Amino acid sequence: MTQSDFDHWQERFAGEEYRFGTAPNAFLKSQAHLLRKGHTALAIADGEGRNGVFLAEQGLDVLSLDFSPNAQEKARKLAQERGVTLRVEQADVINWSYPPNTFDVVAAIFFQFATPPERETIFTGIKRTLKPGGLLLLEGYTPKQLEYKTGGPSKIENLYTREILEQAFADFSSLDIRFYEAVINEGLGHGGMSALIDVVGVK
Repeated sequence: MTQSDFDHWQERFAGEEYRFGTAPNAFLKSQAHLLRKGHTALAIADGEGRNGVFLAEQGLDVLSLDFSPNAQEKARKLAQERGVTLRVEQADVINWSYPPNTFDVVAAIFFQFATPPERETIFTGIKRTLKPGGLLLLEGYTPKQLEYKTGGPSKIENLYTREILEQAFADFSSLDIRFYEAVINEGLGHGGMSALIDVVGVK
């Protein structure tokens, strides 16, 4: 990412309030029954930590990755307030190393700032860093989100279709992809009727 990208995210996460709230993403929360205490989890583009902290609250050993020190300062604060341990690493999620066979769970919630080539790099990293049998929990917006304008990118090529996700994770042992529309309420950043796509995948 460029300096202008860095400045954009730093500005976005400046201030006391949590841009996307402090509650976990609803889809991630709905999959809590799949999580196991003691497992390792990677939360990519975790921002102010709402999802990483939730995973830690379920008893997982969590690494929260994000580009913005402002966001991560709030993530640490949220973890402290909730009484959990959260490992935090400042990183460009596009160019991070994604060490092989390291994590039991990867949470990839709304990181649609990535262009198609960048997205391909991240998806490759996710597949590499998940252990065999590891769990992918991914949520994003579909192209219909451009009609709602309630969050997410304005570029259609950054949005997910079933074909993009089936192709990216074709080698997984199982892949459950669901499309739906729902009202979400995630702080100032995401609010209102939204066109969503969820993935529960097992490597």
